[in-house]
Amino acid sequence: MGFTRIAASFTPARTVSLLNEIFSEFDQLSEQTGVEKIKTIGDAYMVVGGVPLPQADHALRCAKMAFEMLAAMHRFNLRHQFQWQVRIGLHTGPLVAGIIGSTKFAYDLWGDTVNIASRLESHGEPNVPQVSEITAELLKQHFVVEPRGHIDLKNRGKMKVFRLLRPV
Repeated sequence: MGFTRIAASFTPARTVSLLNEIFSEFDQLSEQTGVEKIKTIGDAYMVVGGVPLPQADHALRCAKMAFEMLAAMHRFNLRHQFQWQVRIGLHTGPLVAGIIGSTKFAYDLWGDTVNIASRLESHGEPNVPQVSEITAELLKQHFVVEPRGHIDLKNRGKMKVFRLLRPV
């Protein structure tokens, strides 16, 4: 049973309990891989590498996190007999991180880099991290990277994308 069907068939409290279980495991993975959890929105979990301090290996850390998340989701599905799937998008580039506004403070990210990563996720295949060309270049020595072709990204046009298949 996928997330949408789970959420529709369970009480909100049960759905939140399940999300808390898997996101708590993701939180541990975030600490282990040295990436920064930014936020959760519904069933979405957002992390960034190289923030707040720059990291030369930020793409590698995020890719490792992606595969750890997939493994954690597999274990979660076995425990609960679910078929939840994860879509993951990775992109590398400049962004701004911080807090804005005067109430309800929340650390967040802004910039085209964030938008591209989000669109890579939403256009991605379940359980196969999808990466931009620049990120694929940074990861090709560590992971099997396969061209997927071009996808049409809103407000960006055609962009060459790659599947991140497994560590080398």
